[in-house]
Amino acid sequence: MANPKIATLPSPCFILEEKKLRKNLRTLNRVQEKAGVDIILAFKAFANWPVFPIIREYLKGATASSLWEARLCFEEMGVPAHTYSPAYLPEEFKEIIKRSSHITFNSLTQFESFYPKIQANKKRKIKCGLRINPEYSEVATELYNPCAPGSRLGEVNTNLGKKLPEGITGLHFHNLCESDSYALEKTLNQVEKLFGHLLSQIDWINMGGGHSITRKGYDIPHLIKVLKRFKKKHQVEIILEPGSAIAWETGFLRTRVLDITDNHGIKTAILDASFTAHMPDTLEMPYLPKVRGTISKSEHAYRLGGISCLSGDYVGNYYFKKPLKIGDPIILEDMMHYTMVKTTMFNGVKHPDFAIIDQEGNLTVIRKFNYRDFKRRLG
Repeated sequence: MANPKIATLPSPCFILEEKKLRKNLRTLNRVQEKAGVDIILAFKAFANWPVFPIIREYLKGATASSLWEARLCFEEMGVPAHTYSPAYLPEEFKEIIKRSSHITFNSLTQFESFYPKIQANKKRKIKCGLRINPEYSEVATELYNPCAPGSRLGEVNTNLGKKLPEGITGLHFHNLCESDSYALEKTLNQVEKLFGHLLSQIDWINMGGGHSITRKGYDIPHLIKVLKRFKKKHQVEIILEPGSAIAWETGFLRTRVLDITDNHGIKTAILDASFTAHMPDTLEMPYLPKVRGTISKSEHAYRLGGISCLSGDYVGNYYFKKPLKIGDPIILEDMMHYTMVKTTMFNGVKHPDFAIIDQEGNLTVIRKFNYRDFKRRLG
């Protein structure tokens, strides 16, 4: 391990590296400045509020999908949220108004139901938006595809007339997932085809998340060109709300081997973490997380198993230079986005702690989880 202090941390533990986070943020800020757009953080992918002061140095704010996320934005980012939800709880909407600058509605029905409450509010000027469904996506996994046939997310063009309802000043779409700038370009062509007659009626458009801007090989000059062209053509303010791109490859999960089982030659190293509880995307997408120190092929092959009793709580195979031993550390790379925001305490498994390595290499444990955290979730 690069930093010897990591070995002194409790296990399991999520560890964020500030240098890598700032590198991503600088990249995103360059896009903002060159394209003339606003980029905000999507909490649904990354909401570790202890590092919000760093994020605020580069980005304009955050997007929330619930009252609690809107509160987190208002209290810890220090700005009102861009709020969108598939459906709002009537008893919470007054509080959402207090903590939002933009409120986007998933349907015309939702807008018609809640807009009178926005009109009645005299203390805060809210920009109202409507989510549209461009019915185009390159996302292969249906679980993550907002534009899958029959999707509940956003209004399709046949539900809209020639004119937007009074009070709607913006449109929102989200159809990408770890996608490139060319997928966005195709999406914008589809948006113009289906909703072009509405673009002259709005002041802003939110192009959602799923933009893998900080991933190696992403064509940033092409993205800037696409955004500038669309902005100039339609004279609208553009907002992007990536989540994974902020936290992409900025940290890892430190675990250790608790046991090694052998079932007819299939060896599984059981870790003190859980894939279903702590890294659910590895099973839902699914994808194979990178593990530090593994090689392409060797005789020392292992599955990595989680500590929960779910039979499918494992990933692999992985190959190591030498046999694993009980107590060996296992580092799972790129474990900041869509991990802590989705973790559970299923089976009562120990929740990983959270630590940060700052720019000078100093390591600080920000949060330790305990039995009380587990118990309070249940009653």
